[in-house]
Amino acid sequence: MLMKNKKVNAVVSPTGSLRVLSQYEVGKLRGASAGGLHEIFRRCSLAVLNCGNETDDALQLLNEFADFDVQVLQQDRGVKLEVSNAPASAFVDGKMILGVKDHLFAVLRDILYVSDELEKHSGLDLETSEGITNFVFHILRNANSLRTRSRFDIVVCWGGHSINRTEYDYTKEVGYQIGLRQLHICTGCGAGAMKGPMKGAAIGHLKQRTHAGRYIGLSEPGIIAAESPNPMVNELIIMPDIEKRLEAFVRLGHAFVVFPGGVGTAEEILFLLGILLNPENVDLPFPLIFTGPKSSEAYFAQIDSFIAATLGDEARKFYRIIVGDPAAVAEALLEGTQKVYEFRRKHSDAYYYNWRLKISPEFQIPFEPTHENMESLQLHESMSRYELAYNMRRAFSGIVAGNIKDSGVRRVQEKGPFRINGDPAIMRQMDKLLESFAAQHRMKLAGEGYKPCYELAV
Repeated sequence: MLMKNKKVNAVVSPTGSLRVLSQYEVGKLRGASAGGLHEIFRRCSLAVLNCGNETDDALQLLNEFADFDVQVLQQDRGVKLEVSNAPASAFVDGKMILGVKDHLFAVLRDILYVSDELEKHSGLDLETSEGITNFVFHILRNANSLRTRSRFDIVVCWGGHSINRTEYDYTKEVGYQIGLRQLHICTGCGAGAMKGPMKGAAIGHLKQRTHAGRYIGLSEPGIIAAESPNPMVNELIIMPDIEKRLEAFVRLGHAFVVFPGGVGTAEEILFLLGILLNPENVDLPFPLIFTGPKSSEAYFAQIDSFIAATLGDEARKFYRIIVGDPAAVAEALLEGTQKVYEFRRKHSDAYYYNWRLKISPEFQIPFEPTHENMESLQLHESMSRYELAYNMRRAFSGIVAGNIKDSGVRRVQEKGPFRINGDPAIMRQMDKLLESFAAQHRMKLAGEGYKPCYELAV
């Protein structure tokens, strides 16, 4: 092993299900890594190896480690990975940290194996809603995240990667209360509100002697470099795109909590509310709590006001706001999971995957945030609240891309800010919300001097 200028070369062996593969399977993986998927595999691998170095500048990371590479090595005894010029933070005493190694082979599993097996050979029609939902199911099953004998115990936690210390400590306290109730955590796997609940839950699990605590991290290739998996994640899953990542959250989770965040959190809220506004989901129990410390009360008042002004009071009935009371949040989540259990038992639904939830294709089909697509989004008061929700979700998704995804950042650098059009009343509401995110340093980790990647036709 060679270490130079804080970069390391190494050959690592897998753990878990990838330890034993046939020569045929290894050959397929090696062929895929040498082909069109190699660049995605390389970028995702670099992201997980960049542990302990919090940044949301994907381009800076890629430029700093432009000479990084990872190759699949085929051997009679299985598969190994050869990494070149990797971040030294992924190693201790000359050996790759075990948690980091698990993440690295999760990338191999999801980016290469899943893509090859499902997209090319399964016969799933990814142009249909049913096909996409089945595809998400297969990815989660392949990652061994669907536990048929598990309780209703997965709490999805959403929130910003750029939050202040008071908010971060609060997420840990809520996570602690969740852990004491022997519930498990699923987040977007990055920093801030994605890491805090996992750290808190780990302490709660230890106190309750819950030795198999689950800390599930769901990411996707476009965002993982800007939100590298935090060290608490012990089940990393890389979904193919943001839409399938969002669907995986709502199919896998049993209860949901939203902490303070920025435009990415707003995107997640709009995705969820848009689905719940669908009349076919009206009777489904879906526990959803918005929460933060007392200092975040104004933040949630503004989120609530934005939802009321754009999606109407009907959308507000799907969530509760609890401020400054972590125990009450955990109690509400536990009560909510019991209602979910009773409903699915009554209807003979799967406990481990929410098949009954209706998600229309508009929420599932990947949206490419180009300048043309962003400018052509329809944001009008005459639209149904359901239609407005998924188009606002796309608008916020584009802003996330322009802020932190390398492809989006490059587009903005080349062509200038994304332009978003719509009715004046909706544009004013979006402008007010986005301005507050920028003022509160919720757009990027750096915070200071944020330059908007968007222009609203206010």
